[in-house]
Amino acid sequence: MKRVKLIVAYDGTNYHGWQVQPNGVTIEEVLNGALSGLLGEAVTVTGASRTDAGVHALGNVAVFDTATRIPAEKISFALNQRLPEDIVVQDSCEVPSDWHPRYRKSKKTYEYRILNRTFRLPSRRLDTYFFHYPLDEGRMREAAAWLKGEHDFKSFSSIHAQAQTSVRTIYDCEVERERDVITIRVTGNGFLYNMVRIIAGTLIRAGTGELAPERMPEILSACDRSAAGPTAPPQGLTLMKIEY
Repeated sequence: MKRVKLIVAYDGTNYHGWQVQPNGVTIEEVLNGALSGLLGEAVTVTGASRTDAGVHALGNVAVFDTATRIPAEKISFALNQRLPEDIVVQDSCEVPSDWHPRYRKSKKTYEYRILNRTFRLPSRRLDTYFFHYPLDEGRMREAAAWLKGEHDFKSFSSIHAQAQTSVRTIYDCEVERERDVITIRVTGNGFLYNMVRIIAGTLIRAGTGELAPERMPEILSACDRSAAGPTAPPQGLTLMKIEY
């Protein structure tokens, strides 16, 4: 047996998230089926990040064990012939048998994109959150700076989160505007359930003027979900990369 690592990109629009579940088709389910058919054995992948329904990825990571004689680096080419066009494996390679994508020290980078203009753009409806009220990216950037470092992010976590601790380290939190698109880019050692989408929703409130940027420390120290802003919709979120 050997363990193979995949780097997976996908448009999450048509999927009920990463993890296999009974109420809809998921990324994990499609990968399991395609790999099992390709390799002629039952295959179950283990993913690094269990992205939600509608969330996208350019660099999610998954591993699986197989007895196949196909070289690990060739599996990506063969697998992509069996996958739908909205899921594409970017790389495949062999890793040690104890290599696990969730239990190794890593840095994850997410981007949340907001289409900030008067009218919608049909071509951006699937990968951005349309917000027509004017946003001040300077205020958003000022608020985002308070999130850097190690903090208890309980205020920025869904009430359904089951993590053992809500303390996380944010290495960088940037806000950039290019024409009508505002991008929030967050890099950290890990993220709580819905954490990036709640950060986005809170920074949007700062951008509209509803929230003073200097209130961010107060929101963090509250350790109360109701202190932060709303959870922004899933389609604006993309998992960009995971670095080990």
